[in-house]
Amino acid sequence: MPSNRKLSNRLLDALPSAVFARLESHLEPVELTLGKEIHAPGDTAEFAYFPTSGLISVVATMNDGASVEIGVAGNDGMFSVATILGDETPSQRAMVQLPGKALRIKARRFRREMQADSATHRMLLRYAMAMLSAVAQTAACNRLHNLEQRCARWLLTAHDRAGDNRFPLTHEFLAMMLGVRRPGVTLAAQSLQTAGLITYYHGIMTVLDRRGLEATSCECYRAIQDDFNRLMES
Repeated sequence: MPSNRKLSNRLLDALPSAVFARLESHLEPVELTLGKEIHAPGDTAEFAYFPTSGLISVVATMNDGASVEIGVAGNDGMFSVATILGDETPSQRAMVQLPGKALRIKARRFRREMQADSATHRMLLRYAMAMLSAVAQTAACNRLHNLEQRCARWLLTAHDRAGDNRFPLTHEFLAMMLGVRRPGVTLAAQSLQTAGLITYYHGIMTVLDRRGLEATSCECYRAIQDDFNRLMES
């Protein structure tokens, strides 16, 4: 059974006490610095990261340099799912989207402990399924929903993990996350600001009306949240 420890990371807090006891001395605190790349495509994933604050973005990059976000890891999860599934050289880029802190551990050690405990293995496979489901929902969202809805969805995702109504964000970064050109993001953000849902000034985003953002977002935000909770609470 999990202990009553609170590390501010949902996965670590859910680990059985015996498993966590074996991992605890190997967990290393690290700073998540805005924009820092923590994994390059094709490199060996040496560490598994468990954010306690901030947000790691998983990005797919095309040959022409165009990029789009395909997943995130905040205090509800880890980077990377590839560690769970046994891929030592994932092809995606991972970078810090919101600054914060994390605990990291050698990926091979974490994988050994995961495989040695059936309950931990099942829990982490459910987490991997939740992440794959989120990727699929996001792909559908990017095809079927307008930019303002998608922008609201992304801001809700960031707000969930920021720990504050204010967080650093540039239009350039948001455009890359959504896979669109900067002018489109600027228009979407202006629309949300005119509606009184957010303010944006000198690279700082402030959420003013959380419920309004939820109403503006498409159903994908809630669908991803519900599926994640279903899989992780089962």
